[in-house]
Amino acid sequence: MTLFISCPVASVERATAFYTALGWTQNAEMSGDAVSCFAIALEQYVMLASREMYASVGGTEDLIGGPDTPSKTTVSFDLPSQEAVDELVDRAAAAGGTIGDTDDYPFMYQRQFDDPDGYHWSPFWMKSVAATA
Repeated sequence: MTLFISCPVASVERATAFYTALGWTQNAEMSGDAVSCFAIALEQYVMLASREMYASVGGTEDLIGGPDTPSKTTVSFDLPSQEAVDELVDRAAAAGGTIGDTDDYPFMYQRQFDDPDGYHWSPFWMKSVAATA
């Protein structure tokens, strides 16, 4: 299954700079002036579209909030280690993201950040059975 997460953004250029700073890979074939596509995992992509481009795709007009109100969603994804989670969130902070909570549960380590358009990302690492014993 191929997964695309589509997000309207105030500035495609700013969003592209932010996700590039995270170390994610831009798909040039699916990117242009009005949209920027990043591979976040095998067959998983985030599409960052100008608000105008996003609204032009059928039936999405009512999904877009105001200029300072993003569509409400949280995107959670696993990474291979606690260090990988911390490194990604550190890159998000350096690129202008807003850092949220850190949750260190017996079974999972999770952090939060919002991108400059207010989209909420929640990378996590599922601790192995040996680490929780």
